[in-house]
Amino acid sequence: MIAIPEKMEKRIREEAKKKDLSEEELILNAVYEFLKLDPESRIEIHLSLSDKYLREAEDLVKKGDYVQASEKAWGAASQVVKAVAAKRGEELRSHGELHRFVAELRRGIRDAELSTLWASATSLHQNFYENWLPSETVNDWIENVKKFVEKLKVEIKK
Repeated sequence: MIAIPEKMEKRIREEAKKKDLSEEELILNAVYEFLKLDPESRIEIHLSLSDKYLREAEDLVKKGDYVQASEKAWGAASQVVKAVAAKRGEELRSHGELHRFVAELRRGIRDAELSTLWASATSLHQNFYENWLPSETVNDWIENVKKFVEKLKVEIKK
């Protein structure tokens, strides 16, 4: 891909951690701002990252790395939420904003299952830090994240 000097890579990692973003999201956001891309591009960025993270979660499960798979699935869910928000002209920058937006979305589209599916994603995020979920549960909840992503992709298309 792109060769990045070690010092810059370290700084990107530090900034991403401070902002609770993936390194990819930090870089893509910077490019988005620098190039002054249209709002549709932000939606495309979030959807692309969501799809990528879901694929990575599935690959990690096959390798037996349930901790990393948990975090990738969380990333997929959070990115699709950010895509829906971008479609509505909003930008979400914290976990709290993500949770509030999903609650509003659930009420707005009257789909109670969104809360349950989102809870699976947030538990997977916690599992990344605590590694307490059995592998079967990780598998089940990744399936819930897939369902969540598909439901929100329908909302984006409306």
